[in-house]
Amino acid sequence: MTPTASPTLTQVTYYRIYADSQGDSHLDVVTVGQSLAQGAPPAAPFYISEDRAASKYRFYTFEPGWIGELHPAPTRQFLALLSGEVEVETTDGTIRRLGPGDLILLEDTSGKGHVTKNTGDGYAMFLVVPVPAP
Repeated sequence: MTPTASPTLTQVTYYRIYADSQGDSHLDVVTVGQSLAQGAPPAAPFYISEDRAASKYRFYTFEPGWIGELHPAPTRQFLALLSGEVEVETTDGTIRRLGPGDLILLEDTSGKGHVTKNTGDGYAMFLVVPVPAP
């Protein structure tokens, strides 16, 4: 019997904040498909998405109670929350709570931006990967 893949294994979902032509920020959900492939022979096949450009990484750590008032993203960047709890709010009023393992792509490098808050009791740490425009 051949095992069948769960749809949740064959895709990755992340949040995306972007600015519209009036400078207002919005949040949506993006899903990236993956295919079963030989990614690291002789290891068994695993699920892989298509390649996307990235060349460096950094970490952001926010102290408890930290609030990043309304600001645009400094660069187009992926953030992966490693620890803590964070809330992001866009200018259209959407609020999203993020926990460890959540991914978000910040593309609102112009316009009004977004608000970020460390809502947890401890430090919130992100792995940050700047990415070029598509």
